[in-house]
Amino acid sequence: MPPRRRGASGFRGVRVRPSGRFTAEIRAGGFRLTLGTYNTPELAARAYDAAAWRFRRPGRDMNFPDVESLEEAEFLAPPPCLVDDEDRRRHRQVQRRIAIAEHDEQLMRQWRAQFPNDVVNTDAFFADLRAQRRFNRRHRRAVAEFELENPNTTWTENDPRWDDIWTETTSDDE
Repeated sequence: MPPRRRGASGFRGVRVRPSGRFTAEIRAGGFRLTLGTYNTPELAARAYDAAAWRFRRPGRDMNFPDVESLEEAEFLAPPPCLVDDEDRRRHRQVQRRIAIAEHDEQLMRQWRAQFPNDVVNTDAFFADLRAQRRFNRRHRRAVAEFELENPNTTWTENDPRWDDIWTETTSDDE
């Protein structure tokens, strides 16, 4: 049987995913075993080589012929990425959140196009809010500095209002 072709990744047993990541897989006993998904084709090829060594494949089936033992191949291979039901649930949850955020952005674009005056009013509202917060910070700092200099202060040592002395009052809210 002729040797298998190397795919678009340039390595045996490595396929490019639509996401741009690389999947390592090996065939054994009529089954295709997925070894994991990696960020680079080299890492996926190292994982393939470690599996090929475990299955006692000949050296010509390796991507890196300079590796001389199973131990060396396993040392150079990235750790396996195990996917379980919790990972799949978390991925679905993230995908739902991304879809909701994209839908919200689309609705906001439509709203901005439909009501440009509201956009101006919204910008003015947040500018006023930032100015009010800046004023409140300056006021709290001034009160804290006054209490620091006042020998008859009613504040205790552990009063959190003392932290307002260190409050930055010149920068905008983030």
